Amino acid sequence: MVDETSAYLFELGAEGVEERDEGTLAKTAASGKVTLVAAFPTRADAEQAIAELGAELGARYEEIVGDAWRDAWKEHYRPFTIARTADGRAVVVRPPWETHEAKPGEHVLELEPGRAFGTGLHETTRLVAQALADHASELDGVTVFDVGCGSGVLALIALSLGASRAVGVDIDSESIDVTRENAARNAMTDRIDASTTPLEETTLVSPVVVANIEARILIPMAAELGRHVADRGLLLLSGILVPQKEDVRAAYPGFDLLAAPEMGEWTLLALRKREA
Repeated sequence: MVDETSAYLFELGAEGVEERDEGTLAKTAASGKVTLVAAFPTRADAEQAIAELGAELGARYEEIVGDAWRDAWKEHYRPFTIARTADGRAVVVRPPWETHEAKPGEHVLELEPGRAFGTGLHETTRLVAQALADHASELDGVTVFDVGCGSGVLALIALSLGASRAVGVDIDSESIDVTRENAARNAMTDRIDASTTPLEETTLVSPVVVANIEARILIPMAAELGRHVADRGLLLLSGILVPQKEDVRAAYPGFDLLAAPEMGEWTLLALRKREA
């Protein structure tokens, strides 16, 4: 919900979107609510966005005099380690306006927060990133399939950890544009193939498949998604709230559960496909 709303705010004309959660000391431990702060150039733009969002989200606007707000949201984006392998390798994500000198064993990815949300800040993304690092030995030289690729951050992380190629699909054409932009930004254009090809029309069978979507989608697509995982292959499912874990797990009976790490209110299922 947070990812989709953030992306929608950009579609409505936001010039920047800040997610305030436990990382910005604005997420209450009791409710688990996340606040999105979007900057619009005019009051009319903000009012139109509120109307489009609907009353259920409780959106409101505050008018700020001056232009300090234009870059204020950037203060919450700093270089950070999103994944670390058992042998000490790490993937660091940084925004374009921040510099970071890579230390030995670090691979630095430059990502622009914004369109088709996905900078690695959200728990669901961080869970998959670390799971990829935990299974880094399975990435060497393989093609990783990223279903619902969004900004392409997970595909880029997989490539940074040793995958030779990544294929990403998403129903949103803007996500594909952003994935390609991020690939170009990190000199990985020739290693990523991103498209809006429907999953059922995709013939790829991969030893590593990731899907950071939502439980309500992961459950009905289980049979089709499972078809794209090679025997003994790894399937990483995220976008799952902790109470939804068992329902999602039950939808994938042909897989063994390897791990189910949690972060905040979210969990990930690391599954191994049984041999046919």
